[in-house]
Formats: sequence, structure tokens, C-alpha cells
Amino acid sequence: MTSRSKSALRKESALRKTTAQRKSTIAKRAAKQAVGNTGKLPEWNLADLYPGIDAPEVARDLQKMDADCVAFETDYKGRLAENTARDGGGKWLAEAIRRYEAIDDLAGRLGSYAGLVHAGDSVDPAISKFYGDVSERLTAASVHLLFFSLELNRVDDDVIERAMAEPELGHYRPWIDDLRKDKPYQLEDRVEQLFHEKAQSGYAAWNRLFDQTISGLRFKVAGKELAIEPTLNLLQDKAGDRRKAAAQALARTFKDNERTFALVTNTLAKDKEISDRWRGFQDVADSRHLNNRVEREVVDALVASVRAAYPKLSHRYYALKAGWFKKKKLPHWDRNAPLPFAATGSIAWPEARNMVLSAYRGFSPKMAEIAERFFVDRWIDAPVRPGKAPGAFSHPTTPSAHPYVLMNYQGKPRDVMTLAHELGHGVHQVLAARNGALMAPTPLTLAETASVFGEMLTFKRLLSQTKNAKQRQALLAGKVEDMINTVVRQIAFYSFERAVHTERKNGELTAERIGQIWLGVQGESLGPAIEIKPGYETFWMYIPHFIHSPFYVYAYAFGDCLVNSLYAVYEHASEGFAERYLDMLAAGGTKHYSELLRPFGLDAKDPKFWDGGLSVISGMIDELEAMG
Repeated sequence: MTSRSKSALRKESALRKTTAQRKSTIAKRAAKQAVGNTGKLPEWNLADLYPGIDAPEVARDLQKMDADCVAFETDYKGRLAENTARDGGGKWLAEAIRRYEAIDDLAGRLGSYAGLVHAGDSVDPAISKFYGDVSERLTAASVHLLFFSLELNRVDDDVIERAMAEPELGHYRPWIDDLRKDKPYQLEDRVEQLFHEKAQSGYAAWNRLFDQTISGLRFKVAGKELAIEPTLNLLQDKAGDRRKAAAQALARTFKDNERTFALVTNTLAKDKEISDRWRGFQDVADSRHLNNRVEREVVDALVASVRAAYPKLSHRYYALKAGWFKKKKLPHWDRNAPLPFAATGSIAWPEARNMVLSAYRGFSPKMAEIAERFFVDRWIDAPVRPGKAPGAFSHPTTPSAHPYVLMNYQGKPRDVMTLAHELGHGVHQVLAARNGALMAPTPLTLAETASVFGEMLTFKRLLSQTKNAKQRQALLAGKVEDMINTVVRQIAFYSFERAVHTERKNGELTAERIGQIWLGVQGESLGPAIEIKPGYETFWMYIPHFIHSPFYVYAYAFGDCLVNSLYAVYEHASEGFAERYLDMLAAGGTKHYSELLRPFGLDAKDPKFWDGGLSVISGMIDELEAMG
């Protein structure tokens, strides 16, 4: 596994559900956009990266990328071990890494632009071709860089240590140490090259097929054909008949396309199994743990703690919710239904902006100042559009530029929390950018910490400002639902992935069998108060993390439980907590999570650590039970 592929994976994961924007002609429609109940929604300005997909700057930088990669290979291939061992070898290697980092930054700019354009409209043929062409060019150019990390990992440990005594190379110690953790799983150079080049016609192509298929699906609800995002949004509609109709429309369309989704899932699971077997990973999730720089036993402890807590968390909460609806059980389409006593109406975009920025400002003026730039400088794309990627993400792009946030804002309270979540990522990415292209990326486990902390700040501020008892109850219940979706649901997803990838080793799984596994883990996690109706067996098909980033999902639970513990420290902290927190974010990928948590007195390796985070959720459910 090369450092380039790791960097690309981290950036692709940050995209979360997709990749890229629309072409300039579509952007002109912004002026005609309907305002609706949410107010006029912002569309991002990607000109900070490139003026357009046909811009001469794109062709220029692709040519520069090609030339720089070839020149780098000519200057350094076959020389790392010998030259690093010489006097002054640290300075020589530091210069090589600086050149490597500059190429990585340029590749990040090109790849991010193509990805963001594609996320904005993944069904436009011209954009799809542009995205595919840029991806192929970057892959072809980066073949000339593959040797670097491979050779660097073959340099003797004592030689590297002596060289890092030079301050210029010592600056890159976190990246070098991180890279050398991949050494046991590194293959012979030509095999690495084959894996790298085949990615475009292998897993990357299947990822692209998934994106285009999902974006192109239409769901017939009440005589209207809707894209996936507005259809999923109807599951939170006030009217029960619309929630049911949306769920049934989702099930029908998923069923019609089950062969495609089963093929994509089977193919990618097999592709991963081949890669893991060649590299020597023992467990189906070990490559993800390595990429996250987290120990398997820590993740296993998290999963065990959450599964043991299902009865006192999700089972208990959904029983409460069923009671609020005066039922013994809720059908699965009512799981995220708005509460009967919740306020109605849509939250306009300016109000959502003010809610989040006020919460951030109350914690740290610097944090709010960074977040405000996303609004002022048009770093956010918020409207729902046909062909646009579903969900939300904050993409870091590259340190020489800035992050971009994609949302599908529809005025729901959860949309406000999503905005707070993605801006948490964005602030983190801005602060970490100072570490450069090689050391700015953060493992997913810590990447989710900043986003979930941003949500918690926003929730706590809204709760403190809400005086009406029923609205406080609705707000608290909404937060519990979000935490259950972040912790319980994501661990259920992880259990589902483990079962699918493990069983795939013995042969292909039919769509029916995948659905059976899905129903098993969902039934265990949701509990007896949620009645799983026919059709729900297909709902595994639209989860993009299963496709783009296998086993990504536990990072959400990791981050949520960690934030619960971190927020408890904040509530009892003396002066200086905000500064320590922002310093933690600014460290990017230069420190292990255990080192970053130490100033707060937290240790994720302590078995009691996860129980402490889960007790926060349990305590909120206690409070809801007391409210009646």
C-alpha cells in the first residue's frame, strides 16, 4: 500500500459518498433557483480550483503532473538507500520528499476538482467523461511515483533514524513513521504497480457504477418521480402515509435493481479479499484499522460495548417513541418520524447558518471565524438537484486550496445538525492544512471527532435556549435519535459488512442472502419496538460507505463516544480547553490518537472508556423517560 494510495483513500473517504460538481452551464441555473421554504441556498464556487472542466489551466496542470512525475522517477529511483546512508543524506531525502509533496498537492487539486464536479452532477455524460479522464491521467502519472514509498520502506531502520537527525528530514518524521507501518503489507514493486494501474478498471470503476446508478434511480411517490435524496427525506415527513409511501417506493425501486447492487457488492468484496490475501491481512477489517491507525482490539472493544448496550439504548428509546405515537410497535418507516409534539415548519438557511455559527462562537471565536468563511467565500453547495450526490460531506481538497462542503439541505432539524457536522470537518481540515499534503490527512477515527463535537456544541446551545417543556423534550429526543443513528446504527452496519465480507470468501452471495444478513443485524440493533415490514430487506443497497470505504462506518461510533467523553471534560474544564481542542485539530495526521487525547486525560484503550461515552446516551434516555 503506497503513501499515494493512502492519501487518495483518505481524501476519497472525506468525500464520503461520492465525488465532484456540475459543469459551468448548469451553474448558471443558480439565478433561477426556487427559493422555497428554506430561503435561497448557496452553490459552491469551484473556480478557486479551476475555472471549468474545459479550462486551459486543467490541461496545463495535467501536463505538469505528467512531467513532474517522470522527472521525479528519473532523479530518485534506485537511489534512496545509498544516498540516504551518506553524510547529509537527511537533507537529500528531505528535498526528495518536498518534491513528492508538491506533486501530491497538485494531484490533489486536480483530483478534487474532478471529484467535486462529478458529485454535483454524476449523470451528465460530459462530466462523467471528464471525471473518468482525469482519474485515468492521475493514475497513469502516479505510476512513476510508486517506487518512492516502496524503496523508502526498504531503507534500514537505523539509516532512517540517523538521517532524521537532520532537522529538514525530522520535520517529516510523522509521515515517515506512518508510512513504515505499511511495510509488512508491502508487495513486490511490479505487483504494486499492477494493483495501482488496475484500480481504474477495477474497484474505482465499480464505485463509479454505484454512484451513477444511485443518482439515476427514480422513486414513484404519490404520482411523482423523485430522486433518492428527496425520497429518503420523506421518511421524516410529518404525515405517516407519506412516510409509508416513500418506504414502499424505495423498496420497489431497490428490488428492481437488486441484481446490479448485488453484483457491485460481491465484486468489491472479492476485490478486497484478493488484495487483503496478497498483502497478508488476517481479518477482513484489518486494512481499515491500519489505515485508521487504530488497534483491532480497541475497535473490538467498541463494538462489543455498543452491541451489549443495544437494550438500554435503541431498544429502550424506540419503545418510548412507540408510546409517544400510542403504539406498541412502529413500522420501520416511522423510525425517524418527527415526534407528535415536535415543532413543525421548515428552518430557513439563514437561520440554520446563525444557529451553527452562534454555537461555534460560544465555544471559540476562532472556530466560528473559520466556519464563517464557508458561507462568505461560497465553499458550500446546499440545494437538492437531480444527479447530485446524496448525503453530505466536507472534502479537504488540498492544503494549497481549501475544503468544500456538499449538502442536500431541506430545512429539517437534522439538516441543521448535518451542517454543524460538516462544518466541524471543514474547520478541522482548514486547521490541519498547515501540515502540508502528506501530513494534513487525519485517520477517520479522529476525523469524525471534530464533526460530532460541532454537532454537540450546536445541540447544547439550542437546548439551553429552548424553554418550552415539550420542545425541550423533542430536541432531546432528536439528539438521542441522532446519537443512536451515529453509534448503534453504524455498529450494526459494521456487523453487516463483517458478515458479508466473511461469507463472500466462500462464494457469491445472492441479493436475497445479503438481505437476510441485513435483516438479522437490523433486528438485533433496532429491537422489538420496531416492526420490520416487507421491503426493508433491500435497504442495504443505498449505503455508499459499503461501496466507497469498506468498514468506514465504525469511525462514526468511535467519534461519537469519544466526543461524549471529550465534552464531559469540556463542561468541567478550566480555562484553555478550546485552545487545547483546536491544537488537537491542527495536529492533523502528525500524532497518534492516543497522544492527542492525553492532554484531556482520555484513554481509548481503557475498557471503561466506551461505556462512559455510551452512558451519556443512556442518561439522555433516562431524562426522556422521566418526562413521560
